[in-house]
Amino acid sequence: MTAGGQSWGRYPAASQRVVAPSQRELPVAARDDRWLPYGNGRSYGDSCLNDGGTLVHTRRLDHFMGFDANTGVLRCESGVQLADILALAVPHGWFLPVSPGTRFVTVGGAIANDVHGKNHHISGTFGEHVRSFELLRSDGRRLLCSPTENPEWFAATVGGLGLTGLVTWAELDLRRIPGPWMATETCKFDNLDQFFDLSATSGADFEYTVAWIDCLAKGKSLGRGLFSRGNHVEPSHPPRLRDRALRKLPFTPPVSLVNPLSLRAFNTLYWHRQQRREHAAISHYEPFFYPLDALAEWNRMYGPRGFLQYQCVVPPAVAASATAELLQRIQRSGAGSFLAVLKQFGDRRPVGLLSFPRAGTTLAMDFPIDAGGRVFGLLDQLDEVVSQSGGAVYPAKDARMSGPHFRQYFPAWNQFQAFIDPRVSSSFWRRVMES
Repeated sequence: MTAGGQSWGRYPAASQRVVAPSQRELPVAARDDRWLPYGNGRSYGDSCLNDGGTLVHTRRLDHFMGFDANTGVLRCESGVQLADILALAVPHGWFLPVSPGTRFVTVGGAIANDVHGKNHHISGTFGEHVRSFELLRSDGRRLLCSPTENPEWFAATVGGLGLTGLVTWAELDLRRIPGPWMATETCKFDNLDQFFDLSATSGADFEYTVAWIDCLAKGKSLGRGLFSRGNHVEPSHPPRLRDRALRKLPFTPPVSLVNPLSLRAFNTLYWHRQQRREHAAISHYEPFFYPLDALAEWNRMYGPRGFLQYQCVVPPAVAASATAELLQRIQRSGAGSFLAVLKQFGDRRPVGLLSFPRAGTTLAMDFPIDAGGRVFGLLDQLDEVVSQSGGAVYPAKDARMSGPHFRQYFPAWNQFQAFIDPRVSSSFWRRVMES
C-alpha cells in the first residue's frame, strides 16, 4: 500500500509504499528498489523515512527465539519492542543493559541508531551489548555479524541507520537486577556549574544520571534544573504500585499546545515543584526511565506542523562554555522547550562507524515548528556552536542538518558508504549526501 508516512516528530511528510513481510517473505521484499527497514517509527526526523520508495515494516518479526533466565542471554526477531523484552525479563530478574527514553523502540531500531540511555558513562550504548545478529542483504545473502564474525559489517550496521540491510534477529546480553524498583534522588541545582559538579560527584555511585533544565532561565540562573540519579534496588518495604495504565492524547489540536506562554508557565512550575534541595524515593522503573511513555501519542501536542528535536554533544574541554552558548542563543530567539534534557556521556570507544555518543555533554530539546519556520534558523545557529566546538548532532533526531555538517560530525561516513546495500536508501541519507 502507499501511505503518507511521518516520523515521531511528524516532519517531514513522506509518501512511501509500506510492506510488512514475514520471515519467509523477507527475501522477496528485499528485492524492491530503494527500500528501507522500518521498526516502530520512533526516530524523530527522516532517518526512518523513504520518500518515494518502500518501507519494509518489521511489525511481523516479533517473535522471541530463546531466553536463558540463568545467563540473561536473549535472542529475538528485530521487530520485538523493548517493552516486550522488559515484560519477559524483569520478572526473571533481568533488565535492558541500555535503554533510550522510550520502551516502544524495536530491537532493530535500537541497533540501527545505536541508542543510548542514562547510563552511558557506565554501560555505553546498546550496540555494546549485542552479541550477534543476522543481516539480510537485498541479494539474498544472510550475514551472521558479531564483534568477531564479520566484524566490519557489525560496525557498519550498529548505528548504520538501517542502510546496510535488514537485521532479521539479534542476540543480546541483559543485565541482572534485584527487581523492578529504583532508588532515586532528585537534586535541585541553580545553574550550569552546579550541574557539572553534580555530574562529577554522581557518576561513581549512580548507574543512571540525567537532568531536566529550564532552558528559559538566564543570568545567574542559566541552566538551572533538576538532576535525577538512581540505581536498581531491592527495597525492604516496596511501595504499593500505582496505576500505570497507558493514557493517550486523543487528537491533534489545530495549533501547537507548546507556545511561549505555555513554555514559560511549564518551566517555572516544574522548577518550583520540588521545594527541597534533595528528594529521595523508591519507585517502579517505568516512571524513572519512561516518563513520556505514560501518554501515548504525546507528539500530537505540537499540532499539525509537528516539531523538531535537536540533540547534540559537545566535547568535555568546551562543554561548559558551549552549553551556555547554546542556551543563550535559544533565549535570544524567544524559543524554548518543554523537554530540555542534559546529561554526560562517558569516554567510551564507539561501537559503530556512525555511532553518535562520544565523550562530552549532550543536550536534547524539542521545538515546535512555527508558521514562519523560524525554528529552522535557530537550529542553524545551534549548529554553528556544535560545529565550532568539535561536537556532533544525532541523526536519529534530525530532520534538517546540512550535508557538510553531517560529514564533519561523522568522519567515517566515507568508509561507511562501502557497506550500504545498493537497493537500500532513506530520505535522510539522500539529503545529507546530496546537500
